Amino acid sequence: MLTSLPFNLAAILSIIPVAIHSLGKGRLRDARYWLTMALAVLGPFALVISEIAAHGWQKSFGFSLWVTVTATMGLFATLSLLEPNAHRLTPLVAPYMAVLALSAMIWGQFEGAEPLSDKTAVWGWVEIHIAVSVTTYGLVTLAAMAALAGLLQERVLKAKKRSALTRLLPSVADADNLLFKMLTLGEIVLGIGLATGMAIHHSETGSILSADHKTVLTIAAFVVIGLMLLAHRVSGLRGRTVTRLVLLAYLLLTMGYPGVKFIADHLLFGA
Repeated sequence: MLTSLPFNLAAILSIIPVAIHSLGKGRLRDARYWLTMALAVLGPFALVISEIAAHGWQKSFGFSLWVTVTATMGLFATLSLLEPNAHRLTPLVAPYMAVLALSAMIWGQFEGAEPLSDKTAVWGWVEIHIAVSVTTYGLVTLAAMAALAGLLQERVLKAKKRSALTRLLPSVADADNLLFKMLTLGEIVLGIGLATGMAIHHSETGSILSADHKTVLTIAAFVVIGLMLLAHRVSGLRGRTVTRLVLLAYLLLTMGYPGVKFIADHLLFGA
């Protein structure tokens, strides 16, 4: 394990208060919400920063999960500040991030420090590419949460019986609005990520694209999201079809980002 167990536990526990608050007062963006949200952002952020300071940027699966949690919570706090009903996704986002953080801590028990190589001549491009990749994954994660919220709301509307959870979540219209905003931003940032990845690969090998799993899965996700946005603009596509496509894009990116690291670290070479 790279960081101490108490530090990991503290980072996980920092996410719990905002989850509990959202279950009790999910419609409110009061002072307590912002205090607990700030704690949920700062806990994982402090852990990631301390790890980078001690060992540099890591290639391990556990560290990738911590970065995902940090980026997603930071993006979600920003979204909640800018969008009136985005905070109502907290009952879905916060528990999911807590589970990811717990997974990061568990896998971190079996991993050592393995810093990213800095031998490339375009290290500035590498930093940009990493930031763009993490941001993309965070945005699509939030889009998937919005899609799930919309799906849950549609189901209870058909059943004509609302649950305690769906009373806290945004409406179908609000969930769709958040979904397509996140997808649009995600597609733009993903395009930048593909461009920076091509630049790095070209500088190192002389070719533009690599036929590895990460590249193929990322391009597939880019195509799926692009076609979905186009269909929405042309024909007003929404509902369960959009939910399935969003989850497909999220699955592709998951397989391409933390999934590839998991396979490399724990399946191909062992823990």
